[in-house]
Amino acid sequence: MALPQGALFWPARRALLVADLHLEKASWFARLGQMLPPYDSIATLGDLTALAVSTGAREIWCLGDSFHDRHGCDRLPERARDMLVALTSATRWTWITGNHDPGFADHCGGEIVEEAEVDGLLLRHEADPAEPRPELSGHFHPKLRISHRGRQISRRCFVATSRKLILPAFGSLTGGLDAAHPEIVRAVGVPAEALVPVADRLLRFPIAA
Repeated sequence: MALPQGALFWPARRALLVADLHLEKASWFARLGQMLPPYDSIATLGDLTALAVSTGAREIWCLGDSFHDRHGCDRLPERARDMLVALTSATRWTWITGNHDPGFADHCGGEIVEEAEVDGLLLRHEADPAEPRPELSGHFHPKLRISHRGRQISRRCFVATSRKLILPAFGSLTGGLDAAHPEIVRAVGVPAEALVPVADRLLRFPIAA
């Protein structure tokens, strides 16, 4: 079930899947001299906590780039760390590493893996065009951009084919790549759809359009 919050819920396992949290992105920029409000981790974890409660999730899978860099976990403010520990203690939590956080050392619970196969579905950070198995991934932060009644509208979206699903970025401080970008098209390998979940329905847009 694709959720409007940008997560995927798997009812049979009561599992919640999210991608690209990019926790502590603001503090990473601050170290480079670009000062941003230091609340991105708290906002992201607050949204994830609310979603875990509303879905009754027993498992949470993070599909890579959970931290903006491999040392992001060490920079978590106390409040954000407490929120994260509460989540990892209440669920079976699995970190899948991404290109931003390879080899990070977690101090907040959960299991760290490079990828996983769960009930026939491959969970990894970046889609592999040559992968024949059903695959769930993140990495690209897909967004659908359309013109509607003279206005430009941008919404985060899922990108789907018959065997691949790319999740949007869940983090509060993440940008997005157009769903029709050549890198996304290369990753899925075949014509795809952009899926935009809203309150009571799932909107589908052929990416070629």
